[in-house]
Parts: sequence; structure tokens; C-alpha cells
Amino acid sequence: MFNTMIIKIAWRNIWRNKIRSLTVVGSIVIGVWALTFMMAFYDGFVTMYISSAVENDLSHIQIHNPEFVDEKEVKYTIDDYTELIKVLSSDNDILSFASRSLNNGMIANSKGSRGCDIRGIVPIDEAKLTRLDKKIVEGNYFDLTKKKNPIVIGKKLADKMKLKVKSKVVLTFQKTDGELISAAFKVIGIYKCTNSIFEEINLFVQQKDLGRLLEDDQMIHEIALLLKDVKQLDTVQAALASKFPQNLVENYKEISPDVNLYESQMGVITYIFIIIIMFALIFGIINAMLMAILERTRELGMLMSIGMNRMKLFLMIVFETVFIGLIAAPLGLLFGHFTVLYFSKVGIDMTEALEKVGLNEILYPTLNVESYFTITVSVVITAILGAFYPAYKAIRLKPVEAINKI
Repeated sequence: MFNTMIIKIAWRNIWRNKIRSLTVVGSIVIGVWALTFMMAFYDGFVTMYISSAVENDLSHIQIHNPEFVDEKEVKYTIDDYTELIKVLSSDNDILSFASRSLNNGMIANSKGSRGCDIRGIVPIDEAKLTRLDKKIVEGNYFDLTKKKNPIVIGKKLADKMKLKVKSKVVLTFQKTDGELISAAFKVIGIYKCTNSIFEEINLFVQQKDLGRLLEDDQMIHEIALLLKDVKQLDTVQAALASKFPQNLVENYKEISPDVNLYESQMGVITYIFIIIIMFALIFGIINAMLMAILERTRELGMLMSIGMNRMKLFLMIVFETVFIGLIAAPLGLLFGHFTVLYFSKVGIDMTEALEKVGLNEILYPTLNVESYFTITVSVVITAILGAFYPAYKAIRLKPVEAINKI
């Protein structure tokens, strides 16, 4: 019964000085709102970065000749290509896949020349895998042309080399014996994706055209595939590696260490955000509660003098702080949730801010249910920790001195 009375007293004490209590509540609400939005922003950034890398370049799994990964020479093609295609076609876990002929070369026109990565693709398969046909902003995709040696280039590359649709370019690259070969191509389309660095380097030609020039129709250096469910990533990778041990089967995390780093560090960054915000809040709570104790010194002395023991006084101060946290946390989460909900629909244009690192996309903040729960628990723990020192100072008061204090 007495514990219930302490809880009631603690609740009433909060509203005896409404301005101070609401100030503390407001600071916690702002802190929780900021934490919620920062976590959602970072989660959205990581999701954007990974999805951009997977869609444009990495896919979920890539298969290569191990020597090709090390040397990047065109003579190192995928072994057992025909059998591998049969297995991939019959695997129900695979959403789509595409084979590619890869070559490093130079693209040149009257304005100059630049290094580039040449991707020889099967247009239908590539469209299913990377939606390249949907990224054409000028001209057409391969399936709408019958021109000889058509080429699709990135918007960034087109701007730097002053290229337009119907422009003619010359590609220079190596054959399997090391001999250089040059061929004229005609720009039929210009694509734009969310990665400007990818746009500037990678260009696409038809696999059959590249094979004809290299005098080898089966010169396949890469097979990339997307899964229906990314949770099956390790299972599918292990199965393919077991069936085709002569080839190198890698997932997107192994291919791109920076993607793996971002993905693996999401949890760490979340807790760093929480610690920073909670440290700021805890000092605000301590300051406010110390001021409350200073104002109520005589009252606290009176309570101890009529029989309230130190433990119950300690609990009263802790309950006051916890109540403030329990009032503020839901409000902060509510404001944070609506902020995240709004920007998850309209997005945040990060084009200028992220152009330097190659990203050119609208960022959509996201936050899962577990994160909301983590924030709530963190606020409660922070409120309790913030109450300990003021409560300790309160129980250190001497009743006689406290009552007589001016």
C-alpha cells in the first residue's frame, strides 16, 4: 500500500512545477524524435546503397572463372557454361540470370577517348536481371533495332564525351591472343541509373556482336543472378559451388566489401546513435531533477523527519523521472514515426549530396518495429539512470538541516 502511495506522490510531484516538467518532457521528445529519424535515415541510406549496387552491378550471386577474377584477361571464360545454364534454368530459387562477355577497352570519338568496361549482353536476359531497358532515357533498347554493332552508353559518359543517339564511336579492346582490335559502333540508347560512377564507366553491346569480333560465340566471363528470396543466398551459393567447383561462385557481400561493411555495421551504427542521444538526454534529466530537489529541500527534509525512510525517498525520485520518460517517449516516437512515414513516401533528394560518391537517387527513410522497441527501452533505461544521482543526493540530506534551509 505504501509503495502505491509513493507512486501517487511521485506522479503528483511532476505536475507541481509544470514548466520544469514540460521542459524536460520536451527535451526528451526532441531527442527521441531526432534518434528515430536519424536511425531511419541511415537505414534508408544503407538500403538505397545496397539495392543500387545489387540492381545495377552486383546482383545477388556472380559466377566467374577464378583466373578471370584475378587477371581480368578475356581468355579466362566460365567452364561448363552449357551445363551451368541448364542448372540455373531449373532452379526454382532463382528469379532471373544473365550471362555477360566482359572486356576492358577504350571508347573514342572526335572529342577524345576514355577507358571503359565493355559488357556484351543478351538483351532479353539483361533486361530481366537489371531492368536496363527501363533505364533508357534517350533512344531505344537493343530489341528495337536491327542496326549493326549497336551500343548503349551511360548518361554520364555521354555528357563527358558529347555523345548523342546516332553518334558513332570506336571501341578498342583485346582479343584472347592479346591483339588489339577496333570496331565502329553506333549509339542507339543512353541509360541513366542511380550510380553515376557506373554510368561513366560501363557500356553495353550485344553479346553476339562482341563474340563475332572476338571470333568466339561462347566467350562468357560472368553469369549474374537474382534470387526470389535473399534469405536463400547462402543455400543457393553453396549448391552452385558444390556442383561447379571449377568456377568461382561469390555473393554480393564477397564481391563488394564496402556493401558488406555497410550491411554488417547497421546494428553498430544504430547503437552509436542511441548512445550519443541518450548521453545528451541523461545530463538534461540529471540537471532538471537536481533543480527539483534543490527547490524541495525543506519538503524532503520534512518527509524524512515524519518517517519516510531513505529507500522510499530514493524510489519516489526515481518514479518521478521514469514517469517523465514514459510520457515523453511515446510522444517522441509518435512524432518520429509520422516524420519517417512522410519522408518514406515523398523521399529526400540526395542527388547533390551523394553525387561525389556515385549515388544519384531519392532516399526513403525506413525503420523496423524492432528499432522502435529498442528506442523505447533505451529511453526508460536512460530515465532510470538519470534519476540515480539526483535520488542519491536527496537521500544524503540531513532532515534537520534540510528543514531549516532557507
